[in-house]
Amino acid sequence: MSSSNEEPKRDLTIELGDKQDNGSYEPPRQAPMAPPTTSVANSPPISILAYCGSSILMTVTNKIVLTGTFNLNFFLLAVQSIVCIIAIQTLKLMGIAQFRDFNTDEARKWFPISLLLIGMIYTGSKALQFLSIPVYTIFKNLTIILIAYGEVIWFGGSVTSMTLLSFGLMVVSSFIAAWADIQHALTGSGEALTGEAAEKLSTLNAGYLWMLCNCFCSAAYVLGMRKRIKLTNFKDFDTMYYNNLLSIPVLLLCSLFLENWSAPNIAINFPAGHEAKVFAIMVISGLSSVFISYSSAWCVRVTSSTTYSMVGALNKLPIALSGLIFFDAPATFASVGAIFVGFVSGVVYAVAKMWQSKNKAQTAGVLPTTSASVQSMRDSLKQ
Repeated sequence: MSSSNEEPKRDLTIELGDKQDNGSYEPPRQAPMAPPTTSVANSPPISILAYCGSSILMTVTNKIVLTGTFNLNFFLLAVQSIVCIIAIQTLKLMGIAQFRDFNTDEARKWFPISLLLIGMIYTGSKALQFLSIPVYTIFKNLTIILIAYGEVIWFGGSVTSMTLLSFGLMVVSSFIAAWADIQHALTGSGEALTGEAAEKLSTLNAGYLWMLCNCFCSAAYVLGMRKRIKLTNFKDFDTMYYNNLLSIPVLLLCSLFLENWSAPNIAINFPAGHEAKVFAIMVISGLSSVFISYSSAWCVRVTSSTTYSMVGALNKLPIALSGLIFFDAPATFASVGAIFVGFVSGVVYAVAKMWQSKNKAQTAGVLPTTSASVQSMRDSLKQ
């Protein structure tokens, strides 16, 4: 009597191969195994290096242009936006990048975000013009505090005790950096408030004021983009396309009506014999913004959002050190200490956010998920 739980019989087929004349069988030929794919496009270390390199490249090239007597900031930003549009349109034609075609209704909805972006990049360029790269990078951390409390107010976010610790370290590093800058300005002029020292202090004060404006503009841009991106469902290249395309006419008009286009001022901004060099650096800085967006999305894709956020925190160190290597930023004990404290604050903040995401996921009983497009765009603004 057969049991109803008895498993059904399975037909097993054994491949014997081709029968030979002597009655034996030749083993079946196996298809050659494909070599493992180790392409550069799927390499986590290379993606991380590309992200760090593009961040450093953009900061350094902007500082090169803005160092000295250059004062056509709106024109610089317009050139960067034009280069960015040409670059991503070329990538689209090559099939490397995909983004939406221009839509008037979407442009109208996104235009306020582009205005906030213009405020952010303009105030950032002015701050970088007056401050050294290490001080600029350290003070940029303060934007994170504004964004965090903005999320608490408008998006129901929360701030943990470890996040508060990182905020405290960010504030401390900013005070150390400012104190080191002021001390260098005074000691460089013999400790007395001479004309040279007063001029340096005036330059620093202008830089701090522009940096304060930049922190508020950056926070407003990130928070506004987060709210607007839910309505438009933009991805990385969609955001980049509309931001730069809508910014170009505004930047050109601001440059035409607000900046000095007299022949003497043009000669100051584009010295004779160096015009091509200045334009080349402008183009490179524009291309580097494309590299940052692409490499950040690349890094998230081949690693993880957790790794990417940690790389973003660690990346503050080489960016700050680039100011000591390529420019005459003072390498004193206080300035190096400010860089180190700012670096530690970034790491603590990244770890705090990882723990917070993990706790939320455990509370909800689901696996943690992160939008790569929003995460990459948000962290790239903290450079």
